[in-house]
Parts: sequence; structure tokens; C-alpha cells
Amino acid sequence: MLRVVLDTNVYVSALNFGGIPLEILVAAVRRKILLFTSPPILLEVEEVLVRKFSWSPQRAAHAIRLIQSIAKSVSPQEKLQIIKNDEPDNRILECARAANAKVIVSGDSHLRNLKRFGDVIIISPREFVETALL
Repeated sequence: MLRVVLDTNVYVSALNFGGIPLEILVAAVRRKILLFTSPPILLEVEEVLVRKFSWSPQRAAHAIRLIQSIAKSVSPQEKLQIIKNDEPDNRILECARAANAKVIVSGDSHLRNLKRFGDVIIISPREFVETALL
């Protein structure tokens, strides 16, 4: 099964707007892909939902529990400093390495501009749905 890490922006988009990001979460629920996350990613999702989208802390915590129910959590041991312009994006790379993922799905240009991270390809949600979920 394809091992995938979603960037924070994909979770936030799925939870707030649906669309293609939500299709990816549904694919994980249906076990078409194996989704991985990490405590720093979950913390960032929760913080963004509360700070930028005015979710109540309780609602955001519930969303995190839902993500935890469909994604395997890893605890990266290696600290990376690959992306200088948006340091939190390194948490996505750390998670992908710890999970031995094959794909990172991100709407973030800092990550997508890398195109690859070792054996991991980095693609947009649309590219992922059009290629990996066929």
C-alpha cells in the first residue's frame, strides 16, 4: 500500500473546504493509501484551525482525534533543516523519512519546489488524486 504524508495545509483544506484534499482523506479511510502523521504535524493542524479559522479548541481537538484514527503516527528522531524559508515544512520531511513514505502531498510551494526528497516524490493534492488514486 502506498505510504503517504499530508502537509498541514492539506488537512486544513480538507476540514474546511472539502474538495480534493477531502478525497485524499477518504482514500485513507477506505484503506486505499496508508497515511502517516506525527505529533508536530497534528499540533500545527490544531493551531491553524483555532488561530486562522476560529475553530473552538474542542472542535479542533475532535478533528485531531479523527485524523489520528485514520493515520499512523510516527515520532521522527531526526531533525532536518532542508527548507530555510518555511522552517515548519521540515516537520513534513521528518515525518516522511520516519514513515518511509513514498509521497508527500502538499499545496505549499516551498515543499513542492523540491519535487523529491530522497525517494519521496512531492506533489500537489490534484496531482496525487489524478495519478496515485486512479
